[in-house]
Amino acid sequence: MLLAIDAGNTNIVFALVKDLEIRARWRIATDPRRTADEYAVWLRQLLDLEGYGLDDISGVIIGTVVPRALHNLSVLSEKYFKVTPLVAGQATAEWGVTLDVVEPKTVGADRVLNVIAAHAGHKGDLIVIDFGTATTFDVIDYTGAYKGGIIAPGINLSLDSLVAAAAKLPRIAIEAPTGNNSVIGRTTEDQMHIGIFWGYVAMMEGLVARMKAEIGRPVKVLATGGLATLFEKHSNVFDAIEPDLTIRGLAMLHERTKAKTG
Repeated sequence: MLLAIDAGNTNIVFALVKDLEIRARWRIATDPRRTADEYAVWLRQLLDLEGYGLDDISGVIIGTVVPRALHNLSVLSEKYFKVTPLVAGQATAEWGVTLDVVEPKTVGADRVLNVIAAHAGHKGDLIVIDFGTATTFDVIDYTGAYKGGIIAPGINLSLDSLVAAAAKLPRIAIEAPTGNNSVIGRTTEDQMHIGIFWGYVAMMEGLVARMKAEIGRPVKVLATGGLATLFEKHSNVFDAIEPDLTIRGLAMLHERTKAKTG
């Protein structure tokens, strides 16, 4: 069984994968100070609830955009699973895809993993929208090459910044409209919901339209990340939602690396 670890700025996702099929997944807040021992205690209990043990893990791959988290995750793998982890994009686990941008080394691991999984599952030109701490828009051409994209503030980050900067605005939860699609708010909270939610929908639709016009060929739009489903019923911008795209990319990269190295 493979343990795939996607370490993002806000959360770390641990997933059990067998034959490229995700058997279980768990999420924990990202804290670079969390030790390998703390991870192990938490994981041992969750594995047990799913009917697995530490001995069932035969491989580990880590994809991270938080360099400080890598050390303790590597120690977790070595100490508790007795496995030297593969680190996505490093050493033998090189990407194997063309990063056709000015600074390829600066492209986040999660974005390249999305490229790997998206191209494997869909033909033609693609736009991948990943809803995380930031919302990223990535363009993949029909050959599987990464051509560039956009980085925008994540929806929660936008809301947190608004509340922090405006003393009298209340803290609200991000949620989709229920029955009322008016964009003229009658209360302060309604106006905030409209500004954040429909403002975000307008941003997505506008940016995707501009990207499609620039690409000049038919494009499929994929959405991934925890908040992708929030917008699904209120915009036709997505052609498909792939909630586990990054984890699938990790699993595919692990398979490819093992096949190459034996």
